[in-house]
Amino acid sequence: MRKLLNTVYVTNEDAYLTLDGENLVCKIDGETKLRIPFENVENIVCFNYLGCSPALLGKCVGKLIPINFISPQGKFLAKVCGETKGNVFLRVAQIDQFRQNGLLLAKNTMAAKFSNCRQLIRRTLHDNPHLRTDDELLGVLSVLDESIQSVLQAQSIETVVGIEGNCARSYFSIFNKLITNKEVPFTFALRTKHPPLDPVNAVLSFVYALLTSEYAAALETVGLDSYIGYCHTLRSGRVSLACDLVEEARCIAERFVLTLLNLQIIGKNDFDKHISGAVWLSDDGRKKVLTRWQEKKRTTMMHPYLKQKIPLGLLPYVQSNLLAKYIRGENKEYPAFLIK
Repeated sequence: MRKLLNTVYVTNEDAYLTLDGENLVCKIDGETKLRIPFENVENIVCFNYLGCSPALLGKCVGKLIPINFISPQGKFLAKVCGETKGNVFLRVAQIDQFRQNGLLLAKNTMAAKFSNCRQLIRRTLHDNPHLRTDDELLGVLSVLDESIQSVLQAQSIETVVGIEGNCARSYFSIFNKLITNKEVPFTFALRTKHPPLDPVNAVLSFVYALLTSEYAAALETVGLDSYIGYCHTLRSGRVSLACDLVEEARCIAERFVLTLLNLQIIGKNDFDKHISGAVWLSDDGRKKVLTRWQEKKRTTMMHPYLKQKIPLGLLPYVQSNLLAKYIRGENKEYPAFLIK
């Protein structure tokens, strides 16, 4: 269990939360592991199976502290809270802020995305010296460099989206070269989404979906409406704001997929091909990806803004919290996730 930005995250699946006077207590196998005064808590997010005691639920409801229950896989399950504490006003502020500053948010988000894509390519070049003189890879790096400057000067969200589309085409044109293990039995030609038409696209789409659902769950825990975004257009049933924030972190999903491929963790038998041409992960393939994804989320990273180590799986919750603080006026700007 750890506290970030006055939110307590219970990441141990075997943890149980209970009440002791004015303290929140975390127990594992009956042994007290942590005790936090309620005065220091604004929000609780539980990834555990065991949940919490009825007494704790009652205390949190009385103190207007929401408890959010998320499955260990990142799916939002339920939220327990007392009277609405600012959520309505936060969502009104969200709409107002996006109308006034949506362009600024979109520019910063896409600039961060391009920079993170650039870092992913540079990491591959660092690990594979024979690629350092590849003209196509160096050309895409130049496109990303130029696009960062162009997007920061854009005068409309439509222009930002257009620049992003051009960058995506350039980036995925060299994605196959990032699969550096020559024994991988798959090749990647172009990005296909609905449906994916080859195994690499199938894994990319699956991991993107996992990450998007985790961002949607995170936004729910801080009271933001994940269906109201600032860059992706509004569409019935689409979590547009989650899609916006995922743009900054797509490089994490892509690096994860490249690792699965280059280490040959997934192979030909992990996919099903349909008559329509669609290629999807098989049941065994999904299990492999989910198992590795859960392991990946438990690894730690240094958050570039907070300057503290956090489990990678908490990144969506930290970014959602930072966005909520920006919308409430507590922070002057929203710090997009940027790999340095």
